[in-house]
Amino acid sequence: MTDTPTPTPGDEEEVVVAEVSETVVVAGDYPVDVDAQLLPEYARFMPLIKWLILVPHYICLFFLAIGAIFVVFIAFFATLFTAKYPEGMWNYMYGFQRWAVRVMAYHFLITDKYPPFTLEETPEDTIQLKAVYPERVSRWRPLFAWLIVIPYAIVASLIFLVAEICAFFAFFTIIFTKKIPEGLFNVIRNGFTWNVRSNFYSYWMSTEYPPFEWDED
Repeated sequence: MTDTPTPTPGDEEEVVVAEVSETVVVAGDYPVDVDAQLLPEYARFMPLIKWLILVPHYICLFFLAIGAIFVVFIAFFATLFTAKYPEGMWNYMYGFQRWAVRVMAYHFLITDKYPPFTLEETPEDTIQLKAVYPERVSRWRPLFAWLIVIPYAIVASLIFLVAEICAFFAFFTIIFTKKIPEGLFNVIRNGFTWNVRSNFYSYWMSTEYPPFEWDED
């Protein structure tokens, strides 16, 4: 009796396996996440002026957004022809999203840490955007990612709208108690998380479809 050799997958089979593995989402292990810290106490009257002192950041984000338009345009063709999102460009978009999340967190009152003027993460951040660079991006993603993410994007937009309402209530809880109820805080943080995951998938910066799950942590 002779041993039967174990079949090994060919190149085409390996590509199919790679495509399938890209779409698998492990609950609680999605490669894009927002981590924020609920502070025990907030400055009572800062909500009155936070929107105003953020003006320099709004100006910076405006110019960063212009740069992002050019990055997305170049990355579209780079991914289409090489099946890879240029890492330097991905890092710029990651930093741009990180900056925007910091500004939103300050504007939505869940942090008293004034956002730093940098694309990089800093040790003092009380809100962190975590994302994993995808080594391979399917060539079809720049063409269709924006389309297939629409159901998730609609839900994400609704959650973000609720987060804005919660920030309005947080304004009064801080004024009167110097605190944000944990329930309000979690809604606002999830609003950021869903919004960012939608953006990452829309711009093919993440290859796993965002999960329809609520994070209570």
